[in-house]
Amino acid sequence: MSQLKLPLERPPSFERDDFAVSPANEDAVRAVDTWPEWPNGRLALVGPSGSGKTHLARAWAEKAGAVVIDAADPNLAPLDLPALRGRAILIEDADRRALGGVVSDEDLFHLLNMAGIDGGSLLLTAQVAPLEWRTVVPDLRSRLNALTAAVIDEPDDVVLEAVLRRAFADRLIRPADDVYAFLLRRIPRSAPEAVALVALLDEAASESGRGITRAFAAQVLAFGEDEDFDEA
Repeated sequence: MSQLKLPLERPPSFERDDFAVSPANEDAVRAVDTWPEWPNGRLALVGPSGSGKTHLARAWAEKAGAVVIDAADPNLAPLDLPALRGRAILIEDADRRALGGVVSDEDLFHLLNMAGIDGGSLLLTAQVAPLEWRTVVPDLRSRLNALTAAVIDEPDDVVLEAVLRRAFADRLIRPADDVYAFLLRRIPRSAPEAVALVALLDEAASESGRGITRAFAAQVLAFGEDEDFDEA
């Protein structure tokens, strides 16, 4: 009989103390931490999906009291540019603003120009470097070409273990330490896939009434090592 799955998940945490610093992201962390001394008051934070951009950016936004704008959100209200003057601003997914969001090329041009004036700052997250962002506005193209970019690489083991631990903790699960070592040797170098794997293990454990152990993970994920996975 399947167990009733209770809604015990915690909301995701963007606390800076929960962000794992490693060789994959330490240069980007150092660049973000130079705020408010960013060149011209602006910085782009670039990295693949799930690399920790949002976590690091939201932690900065909390510290700076920044206005957070999701550039790809089709439900976003039109920007009030005069009200944003002198403010710290975070624009998430700046390279995806053409996917239905209301942050136009003209808006982005003005936001870049406003950065560094009257104490204003601008942090933009993206999956590709600003040099590759599409625009038909020549003046914006020149601003993007000059924009300083801090790059986060694909997650390494330090980051992936932190992602796994946070994903398990969000579901109020505390597997044994050997589960992490076991999974890290086998999962793709992808934070989103690590989170999806935790969700799969949680669902399987709830349905079977078993705890998440190394043996259970091997059975659920069919890793098929030449080991005896029978539990005591």
